[in-house]
Formats: sequence, C-alpha cells, structure tokens
Amino acid sequence: MRLYLINPSNPLVSIVNVKESRWNRYRVWKPLSLMVLAGLTPPEWDISIIDENLGVPDYPTMPRPDLVGITAFTSQANRAYEVAAHFRCLGVPVVMGGIHATMCLEESMQRVDSVVTGEAERIWHEVLEDARHGSLKRRYDGGRAEIDDVPSARQDLLPARYAFGAIQTTRGCPLNCNFCSVTAFNGALYRQRPISDVVREFQSIREKHVLVVDDNLIGTRPEHIARAKDLFRAMAKANLRKKWIGQATMNFADDEELLTLAAKAGCTGVFIGFESPTTEGLLEIGKKFNLLKGRDFRTSMRRIQRHNILVMGSFIIGLDVDGPGIGKCIAEVAEHYGVDFLNVLFLTPLPGTRLWDQMKAQGRIALDAFPEDWKYYTLTFPVAQYKQLSLDIIIEEMLSCDRDFYSLPRILRRMWSSFWQRRQPLISLVCNLSYRDNLRLNRKTLADFKRQRDSIIRA
Repeated sequence: MRLYLINPSNPLVSIVNVKESRWNRYRVWKPLSLMVLAGLTPPEWDISIIDENLGVPDYPTMPRPDLVGITAFTSQANRAYEVAAHFRCLGVPVVMGGIHATMCLEESMQRVDSVVTGEAERIWHEVLEDARHGSLKRRYDGGRAEIDDVPSARQDLLPARYAFGAIQTTRGCPLNCNFCSVTAFNGALYRQRPISDVVREFQSIREKHVLVVDDNLIGTRPEHIARAKDLFRAMAKANLRKKWIGQATMNFADDEELLTLAAKAGCTGVFIGFESPTTEGLLEIGKKFNLLKGRDFRTSMRRIQRHNILVMGSFIIGLDVDGPGIGKCIAEVAEHYGVDFLNVLFLTPLPGTRLWDQMKAQGRIALDAFPEDWKYYTLTFPVAQYKQLSLDIIIEEMLSCDRDFYSLPRILRRMWSSFWQRRQPLISLVCNLSYRDNLRLNRKTLADFKRQRDSIIRA
C-alpha cells in the first residue's frame, strides 16, 4: 500500500521565496505533523512525505498512491483543495486534517473524501485500516492525543534541504489570546512529552539547528517551569550538540536558573510575542500575562541576551486601539526593548478564534470569498476592516515600521551591541540584513494586494 502525506505550498513561503535570497531557507519549516503520522504508520505502507514548499512535484509522473493524506493551515487551504481534486480525479481517496479542516469542517468535507478533526494520533491507525478496506468514514475525530503516546517523528523521510530540524516537546497553551487558535485546537491543558522521548528524538535529527515548535515552550505555572528545567538538564547531559530556537512568553526572562539551563541545552534564540506596545492593546487581545508583575521589558531582554540568546520580538498591527503612527511606535518600542529582530503581523481573524467570531458578527471580515481568499490569511495581509486604519494607512504603517526598525543605522547599532557583548554578531547581522533585503519584496507584494482589493471593490 502506497501513502502520500502532503504539505501543500504555503503562500507565506512564496512571499519569502528562497530564490529571492538564500537566507530565506531559514524560514521554511519541516511539516512535523506529517512526520509524526509517518511514525505511527504500520510498515506495510510505503510512505512518501511531500513538502511542496521545497518545490511542487510532477504528480502525474509519480506512482499512483492508494491513499493521500493532506494537512493544512488556513493559508494553505486553497492549494490543499487543488491537490485533493487532482488525486480524487484519479480515484485515489483523500483524507485531510490539520487546523483548517478542524475549524472549517463543512467546507473541507465538500472537497475531500474524509476529514480528521483535532489531533490525529489517536485515530490514525483506524483511518489507515478503513482505507485499506475501502471503507473510509466521512469524519474521524481525534480529539486530544495522549501526549505520552506521541511517537518520534520520521526524520528520515525528508531530504536534507532544510536549515532547521523540527521537534515538539509540549502541546497546548495556558494563555487564551483572542487572535490565537492554539487553545481552540490543542486545548488550554498544557501537555508535556516524556523528557526521555524528547531527548531521544533530538538525537535522531540530522540538522545541527532545530526549531522547537511548541507554542509555549516553558509554560506559565511553577510546575511547568520545573519540568522545562528538567528537560534542559537532560538535553545538556545528553550533549546533543544542537543549537535550537523556540517560542516562549515573557516569563522566560524571570528565572535566572532557567536561562542558564536553556543556554547549556543549546538555546540560541527565542521568539516572544509582545503583541502590542500599549496596555490597552494587551487588554484588548486578552494577553494580560504580559502585564503581570509590572515587568520591565527592556531589563527582561537584557537578562535573556546575557546568556547569548537572541530575541525575536513579535507585534500586531490593526488592533482597535491602534491609530495612525502605530507602525513608528512599534519600531521605537522594539528598539527600546532591545530585541534583536522584529516580526510585525497584521491582525488576522482566523477561523476558530474569538477574534473571528467577533469580527464576523461585526461584518468586519473584508476578504470573505472563501475558499479563494484563504490564500491571504497568512498574517502578512490586512484581510479585515480595522477600526482606526484604512487599507492604505495600515499598509503604510506596516512598511513604515519595517523601514524604521531595519534602517541601516539601527542595524549597525544592534550589530555593535551584539559584537560588544559577544552575542552571535554574525548571525544577528545576517538575519537583520535578510529582513532588510525582503523589504522591497514586501512592498511589491502589498502593492499588488492593494490593487487586487481595489479592483474587487470597484467591480
């Protein structure tokens, strides 16, 4: 039996096309969920994992599979349906899972043979057995997987063309921000994989650099932090010789022992969601956690960076409290905090989030010709109607923010700081210049987007 597991091309990857800059390969991530399912697949299945972000294969020349499994984020939905249509025309059954299929069940069921909602690990064997007997159900509900039973990902099934390996050590997030679908999909219960399993899987990853895909690597409660420390101790003891980056909240900076252990375990960078430069903005999106303890963000950044860990700061433009000038404000605040890199996104209502429900009820979802318009839901396009920012203004705010933060004088100041502190100055320089190099492409992409939206409105 032949199984194709397909990760459809993502419009976000095409925006930062590797051909535009060789450094952009550092923004293409492995489809970890498919690798995990491959680890659960019995040996009688001949498995191929196809990541279209490395290039779309010539499907007609490939051997005909017995089953196709497709995963998709919302921005990948259009391409997922195109791939499904191709194989269904050949009489090959297609099963689709992932967050978009879960949140847009009826839409997905119209375009594939079977849909898996929730986390697929618990019912994957049932799906394969039914497919083998030609009796696929229309829907399977995986619910929440038992985290102890999640197998190691099949790292061997993808080519050595990625800059980063990928691994997951926890699922779920104790926070519940209104724009985020993690809680809706993975739950608020914070589940942690056995430390021995994580270390063993780390050892199987051939890449020297690894992305830890956890939405919240260290959690928020004392027992979460204690477990993270134990994990870092085990990783350091195993002498993995890997450098890794992960996602965490601001409490990552609160515990000196945690930072020391993370650095010893190989942590070289952390992605932190600041989301808004204002108290009002944080209250609007429900991220009160960033307001706890009267935390000084600048001091927190310095504390992390003293451990030779780079910080990527993420902000959102388009909140109801955001008015003209928000782009410059974010750039100034990020510079004041001292983050090494800045990633700014448009406020995007994704299916399954409270923000989606709110904006849909208010008639503020501007791009709603679905499924066609899903391709814009990459967080890099303004797809909604924003309270104080018109389409022209919000695009200019985004471009202004990037121009200010990635101006040459500011890049040079950050490089001098990294050099003086002996904090990975070469990596910092390369990443800053890569972001700056993409500014031209971002301007063109947003200009094309605006023209398309204007033409639709006129029509």
